[in-house]
Amino acid sequence: MKKMMNWVMIVTLICGSAALMNACKKSSTPDCCQQATEQTEQAEAEDSVKQVVSTELIRTSQSWDGVELPDYFEGRPELVAVKYVFPAGKKLGWHHHVAMNYGVLVQGELTIIGQDGKTKVVHEGEPVVEMVGTIHHGENRGTKDCILYMFYLSQKDLPLAVQHPEIPLE
Repeated sequence: MKKMMNWVMIVTLICGSAALMNACKKSSTPDCCQQATEQTEQAEAEDSVKQVVSTELIRTSQSWDGVELPDYFEGRPELVAVKYVFPAGKKLGWHHHVAMNYGVLVQGELTIIGQDGKTKVVHEGEPVVEMVGTIHHGENRGTKDCILYMFYLSQKDLPLAVQHPEIPLE
């Protein structure tokens, strides 16, 4: 495949050069070759600038409420990715997490409320590091669905969340 790509590139360069020379011969503009060369160089420069871009969204050892995250579990890890969709005006019940988790809100706005009253509003495109061992709930106070991708650093057979239905939502 690599040899084939090299061959295709060579043929493309030869044909492109021949076409450029032919166009310059036919042109009444003396700067034709210079203009074509500049356009080619500009296109090549633009292509070389387009590269993969990585942006670190967050690096922390604390949850959103400022509490230090616990140490990692001992034993085999289990990584879990979950997509949550909060319809407009809906609330997720009170719960707590046993394992560390974090995510990115890709649509809407999510309000997270701790049982102690602390509140965090997560906006579209923002990362969030959830509380571990602290009871809280999330709600979509907006007018459009909220989409949240969460990533759990867990272990086999651990629940992602422990529900607290005994605590009423207001």
